[in-house]
Amino acid sequence: MKLMKFGKAILMCAASAAVALSITSCVESYATGYLYVTGTITAQSTGNGIISGFSIDHNTGKLTSIHGLPISSGGANPVRAALITGSRFFYVLNRGTNSAGGSDCTTADPCQNANITEFSVGGNGILTAQETFYTQGINPFRLVADPNGNFLIAMDHDAPDSAAYAHTTPTAGNPNSCMQELGVASTSCGDVTIFAVNQNTGRLSLVVNNQVTAATGSALTYFPVPANPIDFALSPSYLLALSGTPATGDEVFPYAYNSSTGQLTINQNSTQPLGIYQATAIINGGGYVYVLDNEGTDVVGSGATSQILPFSVGTSGALQAQTGGVVADDPTLNNPIQLLVESKGKYLYVANQGNNTTGNNAESGYSGYVIDPSTHQLSFIAGQPFGAGSGPQCIVEDPSDQYVYSADANDSYVTGRDVDPNSGVLRDLVSTSQFSIPGPATWCVMNGRTN
Repeated sequence: MKLMKFGKAILMCAASAAVALSITSCVESYATGYLYVTGTITAQSTGNGIISGFSIDHNTGKLTSIHGLPISSGGANPVRAALITGSRFFYVLNRGTNSAGGSDCTTADPCQNANITEFSVGGNGILTAQETFYTQGINPFRLVADPNGNFLIAMDHDAPDSAAYAHTTPTAGNPNSCMQELGVASTSCGDVTIFAVNQNTGRLSLVVNNQVTAATGSALTYFPVPANPIDFALSPSYLLALSGTPATGDEVFPYAYNSSTGQLTINQNSTQPLGIYQATAIINGGGYVYVLDNEGTDVVGSGATSQILPFSVGTSGALQAQTGGVVADDPTLNNPIQLLVESKGKYLYVANQGNNTTGNNAESGYSGYVIDPSTHQLSFIAGQPFGAGSGPQCIVEDPSDQYVYSADANDSYVTGRDVDPNSGVLRDLVSTSQFSIPGPATWCVMNGRTN
């Protein structure tokens, strides 16, 4: 008997006494996955981080809190988290606090006590803290696991010997790592730290830079990227670092990525200008790379407050604009921060954070697009934009490919939506679409393990 979506049968049992006194039946249900949300606790000025977690009902999309969660994230101000393929190890990047105890980490006022905390994932979704690790640079703010689960990659805003941070002036005769890796004009830079993951314990070990020698004479323990990094994306063959400021413009710098060794190699000593001035993210999704930009009106006159730049990755990591070029975001939304290509590759959704006003839902929501299967062009889904909570920080799809969820900063909720497979429309869940978390969310991660 087919009683559940996707033909998963409900297990039923019946017991009958010989004298026919009674008949009983039981039903075993199980979750198709777990959703983890990092954030902080409301009204705490210290920024102490927490991890909340939910099991997902694969029939309704309803979330149920995992017993034993939330727990400490292992530090202050968690900003990113990553799950290793196979769902055994979970890592949280805690950014730490600045000199005033806040979360605004800058080159002039860097955050202290940043770390990456490892957790093991139990069969019931529970998390158990393991070891703590540290990036090699200053002010870490991005964390990604490679698709094979062999490496964990973090981005730091400032390299340790960056001129802007170290307040020194390197010369051609005495170059710092920025100049050695990126050219003599690059006296300041950010960096990425790469860790190899022990598949048995989850323990992290540094992957050293085989191209650059540190001042000590040993291999450099990080990989410099251009100054003022914003985000990075990992494609099968390249690591693409996005950087820039509104004053200088945004650009992408490619490293060749060896998925067997974790090593990064420079193919070209040049960046690719994008012609935009307020990029917010670069994302690899469905085999293509997307850059999200928050200044569409000022740059291209698109009539939208924000836009999407779709690319394929060409020779040496160069980005090649897709058919149709720049795509406008919904004009009623603002500040796109994350993008999701659903599992079948038919639809694309952008989470727009909005105006960041606490408790105000203005300009927050999902814009949605149909992906043309031949040209890969994007066109709006009829009926979009779709509602989200206030200030979504992320967007993820559940393992059964039926629901999407965001975690919100302004109203401290997880918001769930049901995906119409025929139209791409995001609909309310059958019970409730919002689930409370203890404080403002910063990131969310989906775990595909099934009980």
